[in-house]
Amino acid sequence: MAAIAHCYARNLPSSILNMLIFMSCSRQWLSVDQGMQRWRKSMRQTQNERLTRTDPGTPMGDLFRRYWLPALTLAELPDADPVRVPLLGEKLIAIRDSSGRAAILQEACPHRQASLYFGLCDDGGIRCPYHGWKFDTDGNCLDIPGEPDGSTFHEQIRITAYPTVQRGGVIWVYMGPPDQQPEPPAFEWATLPVENLFVTRRIQDCNYLQTMEGGLDSSHLSWLHGGTILTDTVLGIGGSGTDSRVLDIIATDRKPVYETLNTAGGLLLGARRNADETNYYWRITQFIAPCFNIIAPTGDLTLNAQAWVPLDDQRCWSWAVNYYVDKPLSAAERDAMRKGGGLHVEFVPGTHQGVANHDNDYLLDRPAQRRGESFTGIPSFTMQDAAVQESQGVIADRTLEQLVSSDNGIIVTRMLLQQAIEDNRSGKPIPGIDPKSQRPRAGSIIAPEQSLESLDKSVLEPLSD
Repeated sequence: MAAIAHCYARNLPSSILNMLIFMSCSRQWLSVDQGMQRWRKSMRQTQNERLTRTDPGTPMGDLFRRYWLPALTLAELPDADPVRVPLLGEKLIAIRDSSGRAAILQEACPHRQASLYFGLCDDGGIRCPYHGWKFDTDGNCLDIPGEPDGSTFHEQIRITAYPTVQRGGVIWVYMGPPDQQPEPPAFEWATLPVENLFVTRRIQDCNYLQTMEGGLDSSHLSWLHGGTILTDTVLGIGGSGTDSRVLDIIATDRKPVYETLNTAGGLLLGARRNADETNYYWRITQFIAPCFNIIAPTGDLTLNAQAWVPLDDQRCWSWAVNYYVDKPLSAAERDAMRKGGGLHVEFVPGTHQGVANHDNDYLLDRPAQRRGESFTGIPSFTMQDAAVQESQGVIADRTLEQLVSSDNGIIVTRMLLQQAIEDNRSGKPIPGIDPKSQRPRAGSIIAPEQSLESLDKSVLEPLSD
C-alpha cells in the first residue's frame, strides 16, 4: 500500500494465538506517514465519490464486481417464484428453473423492458408476462411466440445472467468479467452446515461505506452501545458466556488505541483498552475486502460476521451472521435472533425492513435513555448503528469530517480500498480474492502490554480448507 498506518505499537502475547488465527500470503506493517496525515484531513469530494459509487463502470463498482457477493438467503428462494435482488445499481431477479438450479438474471425483458419479476417460471426458464418471451438460466432466449414459424431471431437475443453458487445458506453471485471469475467464497461461516448458522439481510437506507465503517469502528462500542452491551445475550458481548470484567473494561475505557496490519484479505484491526496496571484488553476485528467483517466474540457465545453490499448508491444490503463452527445453534438462540438479538433485527413480516426504522425513530425510548438502560434509548443493538449511520445522510459528506486518532482504522480502510481500485484498474492482484485469504478469525483477550508485531512473527498455522 502507498500509505499505511501503525498506531501506538505494543506487543501482543502469544496466548492470543489460540483466540486469533488468520491467513496471510504477504503482510506489511502499517506505519504513520505523510499519506496518513493527509487522509486525516477532510476527504475531497472526488475521493468520496470514488469510494461510494458502485454502478456499472464506476471504479468502486468495478472492484466490487471482482468478488463473489451474497445475494439472498436460500430460505428466500425455496422454489421457482422470482425474487427481486437489486445489486450494485442493477435491477436483478433470482429464480430457480425446473431442475432447482438458481440463477440471477436482469429484471428487464429486452423486448419492451417489462419486468420479468411478474413472469412465470416453467420448464427450463422464465417467461415474460407481457408477450411470453422465454429465457433460460444462462440468459439465452429460448422462444419468441410472436415470431413466424421457423424464425431464428431468438438466437440473437440474450439477457444478463450471472454465475451463482450456494454456500452457507446463501446464494452468492459473481457480476464481474467471466475470465476473472475467482474460486467460490471460502469464508469460514460459508463452509458450515446451515444448522450452525443464522443469516439475515436487511435494507439499510444509506450508502454501504458508512455502514461498513461503523462495523470497523471499535471506539463507538463504549458509547453508542453503552448499556446494551451488558444485556445482549447473542452477540458474544453480553450474557452468561462473557467475562463481566470485559464489559467493565469496554464501559470504562472509552479511549481505545488502534494498531492495524495489512493482510492478504484486507486488514486486521486491533483496539487496545486498559484492563489493569499491567494488562490490556485487545479486541481484534478482521476486514476482508471489499465489504466483509469478522467480529471478535467473548466467552463461549457465537462467532459473528457481517457484510455490506451496495443495493445502489443510496442503500445497501446489511448482512448479519451468527454461527458456531462445531455445533448447531439452539432453538432458543435462533428465537432470540429472530426477535432482534445480536447483529439481527426483528423484521416487518414479508419485508427486509426492521420493525424499528427511521420512520419511527428506531423505537427511541427517552425515559430508558434517561434511566441509563442504554446510551441511546434505542433498544436494538443493530438499530443503534443504523440510526447514527442513516442520520449521516444517504451518502455521508466526508468533506466535512474532523477525524481523530480513534478513526485510524477507518482511515486505513479507505486507503486500502483506494489502493485496491488502482490495482484492479492496472491489473495487479487485489486483496480478498484468494479463498485462503477469506478465512481469518477475530479474537479478544486480556493480556500484557504488547504489540501485534510480535504476534505476526510467531503466527500459528492458518485455518485449514
